[in-house]
Amino acid sequence: MTDAGAAVELREARAEDAESIAAIWYAGWRDGHLGNVPDELVAIRPQESFALRAVQRIDDTTVLMVAGEVAGFVMVVDDEVEQVYVSGDHRGSGVAAPLLGAAEDQVRANGYQRAWLAVVPGNIRARKFYARNGWSDEGPFAHLAPGPDGPVSVPCHRYVKRLARQLELR
Repeated sequence: MTDAGAAVELREARAEDAESIAAIWYAGWRDGHLGNVPDELVAIRPQESFALRAVQRIDDTTVLMVAGEVAGFVMVVDDEVEQVYVSGDHRGSGVAAPLLGAAEDQVRANGYQRAWLAVVPGNIRARKFYARNGWSDEGPFAHLAPGPDGPVSVPCHRYVKRLARQLELR
């Protein structure tokens, strides 16, 4: 199920999407990370940092539009699905699965047959979502989140998914 009756579109992000992406990212990041990551990381993730990073990351971002508004986004680099976020207004509407599918397609287009992503252990909602969508928990690892003074070690779980090869039609 997706937002009933609304026009839904997946597309590459554009510069004018950055403000919406930043707002969704900040709210979603706080929902999934506060209380689940080191205080050091929270301190270097103020709201304005999301606005700056949204602009910097436009080129590797795909947005899902519902009725002409950004409802969610994914960011992919190489074989890593770095960010998956849906706005609070669209959670539970079914738009997250197509977004994750778009991320998987991007990893495949990047030449990989296996995708991975990091999830903090306390983000139960995300962990259940990935499991429902065929991702496997490979266990804990220390994710190095970028920071202004160097990386911050964040306890995470590494989720992976083997991607079927796309068939070429001729």
